[in-house]
Amino acid sequence: MRIALLEDDPQQGELMKIWLEDGGHTSQLFHAGKDCIKALSHDSFDLVIIDWQLPDIGGDRVLAWIREHIDWMIPVLFVTARHEPEDIVSALENGADDYMIKPVQRTEMLARIAALGRRSHTSADSTVTRIGNVVIDTSKRQVFVDELEVELTGKEYDLAVFLLKHTGRILSRGHIMESVWGRSANLNTRTVDTHISRIRKKLDLTPEKGWRLTAIYQHGYRLEQIEIKEEVLPAALAG
Repeated sequence: MRIALLEDDPQQGELMKIWLEDGGHTSQLFHAGKDCIKALSHDSFDLVIIDWQLPDIGGDRVLAWIREHIDWMIPVLFVTARHEPEDIVSALENGADDYMIKPVQRTEMLARIAALGRRSHTSADSTVTRIGNVVIDTSKRQVFVDELEVELTGKEYDLAVFLLKHTGRILSRGHIMESVWGRSANLNTRTVDTHISRIRKKLDLTPEKGWRLTAIYQHGYRLEQIEIKEEVLPAALAG
């Protein structure tokens, strides 16, 4: 997963970042709440880890901003020294998905992150997944539209699956590039735009087929399922 890590202690933050990378995740580390909010407003992540005690605003205010402004229920894990029962209850009641009290153990933190990931991607491990009129067969790396196989290159397939399995979410270009081409890829963002255009055409991601693939200004893209509107014929033609 791509994780936003909000931790005001630099040493603790770097250690947790190493744990996440060892667990197969990528992360961006923030030491202040406002910096994290700024990143979340124009970039996309799969999970957010929040420390409560920060140098500028409290972690509870960051959580409130997330639940008010992010258009899907992104998993939020609190990792903090605050251990009073009322703190835990407050965080959970206001939208946190899990709560860990410092000091935390590497294996437990990774296990909780994996559990949160499974909850938010319930179909991620399915071999065959149907989304609208599109079927994905991950075992054979095939995509079918209206029961017909669509010929895709390797990266087009990876991009199509990434978009389809995150239907409804705004995905930043950086998130797309990192997930499809890898962290070390040295690519221009036009590469994403070009591949998106090809995917739109090959999979016929149009309103007539129940899809809307939209470019979000200064952010990235969002693929949405929409209701197909039936064409109403004039009475003279209908008869």
